[in-house]
Amino acid sequence: MTAPPRWHAALLVSVAGAMLVALDGTVLLVAQPRLQHDLGAGVAQVQWTSTGYLLAVASLLVIAGRLGDRYGHQRVLFTGVLGFGAASAGIALAPSIGWVIGLRAAQGVCGALLQPATLALLRLTYPPDRLGTPVALRTSAIAVAAGAGPVLGGLLVVHLGWRAVFWVNVPVAALIAALALTVRPPAARPASTPRLDLTGAALLATVLVLLVRALVGVPEHGWTAAPTLSGLAAVVVLAVVLVGYERRSADPVVPRAVARSVPVTASMALLLAASAGLFGALFTATFYLQDVLRLDPLGSGLRVLPLTALMVLGAPLAAAALRRHGPRRSALTGTALLALGIAGLSRLDPTGTWWAMGAAFAAMGAGFATVMVTATGTVVGDAPPGCAGVVGGLKQTAMNIGPTLGIAVAASATATPAHGSAGTAAAFAGAMGTALLLLAGCVALGLLPAALLPRRPGGRASPEEPAPGSVAEEAAPPVKEATAASS
Repeated sequence: MTAPPRWHAALLVSVAGAMLVALDGTVLLVAQPRLQHDLGAGVAQVQWTSTGYLLAVASLLVIAGRLGDRYGHQRVLFTGVLGFGAASAGIALAPSIGWVIGLRAAQGVCGALLQPATLALLRLTYPPDRLGTPVALRTSAIAVAAGAGPVLGGLLVVHLGWRAVFWVNVPVAALIAALALTVRPPAARPASTPRLDLTGAALLATVLVLLVRALVGVPEHGWTAAPTLSGLAAVVVLAVVLVGYERRSADPVVPRAVARSVPVTASMALLLAASAGLFGALFTATFYLQDVLRLDPLGSGLRVLPLTALMVLGAPLAAAALRRHGPRRSALTGTALLALGIAGLSRLDPTGTWWAMGAAFAAMGAGFATVMVTATGTVVGDAPPGCAGVVGGLKQTAMNIGPTLGIAVAASATATPAHGSAGTAAAFAGAMGTALLLLAGCVALGLLPAALLPRRPGGRASPEEPAPGSVAEEAAPPVKEATAASS
């Protein structure tokens, strides 16, 4: 069957939006040293160009998804991507580091509007039995963008300066906005659209800001320092208040049907564990390659290339495995492969062979691609009508908090020189094995939620009966075109 043109338009917008955000993050890392020098900024100020963005985007993703469910995802995506481009132009023109930090936070707000909307467009456009391929293509595109970011950023910074890495976002954002206007997804909002509870939204945003802020500070302060403990305590207290308020609210920020869905909550936990393990391992491996093996950035990038390659190539294979074997088996296999790859890295030493490291990175890439495709398709595919944005926001929130948690674990376990508690290269090499085993254990915890995913695609335990606790038990059967999953 030939795919309708609106399928292609939705896929193109989703992929382009995801690549824009992924490129922006990795390109900025390369530009930060030159930015610091040109603006006369301190290290802490430069770190806030990333932290401010992360706080804004992580705290608002679920709320932005809810806005899309209420007012239309096409409208919210259009607003978000234009705002992202405008903020990028502002940063390129910024006269001081204070302006850069403020505009990066504004860019995070727009990124929060953009990301769930791109997921929801896929969910609303594709039927369930056709979703695997677009999800896999989106995952591959993100891997390509993340891998190409440092190379592209390096070329731009060397030849055109750090401001060029933000100027390049402007025409790309304008093109995506124009493409978004061509997408015509079927309406999937319920007959009575619930209002956005501002009190619940404020509580949720505050909880997420405090959580991310506490985790970001762990490499500097440690887990037992007063700033970390007080921050985490505040998170727990406010989370209890939020849960109590949401239970009493007539229109909770996270709809009850979503909160009670076993496939959705299990997929969130799985994505959190897998992303924490992967990004924590990459953080550790970067210091190992450069500080212990004394490789330059290019040589380090080549050593990690098998991970990127297997993410790109593994995503389509994961989509095929998902169709044939179902979410549960696919997720269990991907999680186990990722954990084994990270554990394999922990056994390496400076005298080890390059192919052993390459095999470990390849296993990590294949495993993470499988988890991403499986969990993404499951989490958004199980969303009830009118909740695609909220579920997309939840998925993106897990993918923002997970890496922050993983890096916090890795940095505190290795006491890396970059964070002020340096040991020698030999001491780091010894601590690296412990850090990677901890991260492998974190990923292995994901086997528990993976085992709760449905055996068959579509969130159903059998063709006749819905999976226990799934949204399908509580929601009326949606129109076929409004039940597609998203990445």
